[in-house]
Amino acid sequence: MPSYALPAPLPPGLSAAHETLQDPDALLVACFCAAWCGTCREYQPRFEALATLHQGRHVFVWIDIEDYPELCGDEDIENFPTLLVCDSRRTLFYGTMLPHIEHLDRLLVSLAEDSAMAKTNAARDEGPIGTRTTLPDIRALFAGQAEKVATQHAD
Repeated sequence: MPSYALPAPLPPGLSAAHETLQDPDALLVACFCAAWCGTCREYQPRFEALATLHQGRHVFVWIDIEDYPELCGDEDIENFPTLLVCDSRRTLFYGTMLPHIEHLDRLLVSLAEDSAMAKTNAARDEGPIGTRTTLPDIRALFAGQAEKVATQHAD
């Protein structure tokens, strides 16, 4: 598996992520978009508003694929918005979603409700069920970079 590093400057949403990403149940919600996409420009304020509602519980990151192509790994992202939702163990959702923020909000509520069932399955050693992608482990990249940022601010 290739090694990836986050570019500078970092995608918006990462600066306060360190503490939240320490919680294994916190979700990373990444929206892959493009500045030239009109749908993305309309979706972004709603995505940011949803991020505010979930602040401290989940980390929302807006990733412009033109600015951060290395975060796409070998995936060919052609439709927008393309969303990635993952916890510390696996990818829970990866794909295109209609640009209605209510759909993402419902997905997050559903994943929270399913979290208890997933923990029970893992405790019975049934293993995690997730979605496979060729994306780099973006959550781990963000968690590591957020830790560096938090350490720099503490000095």
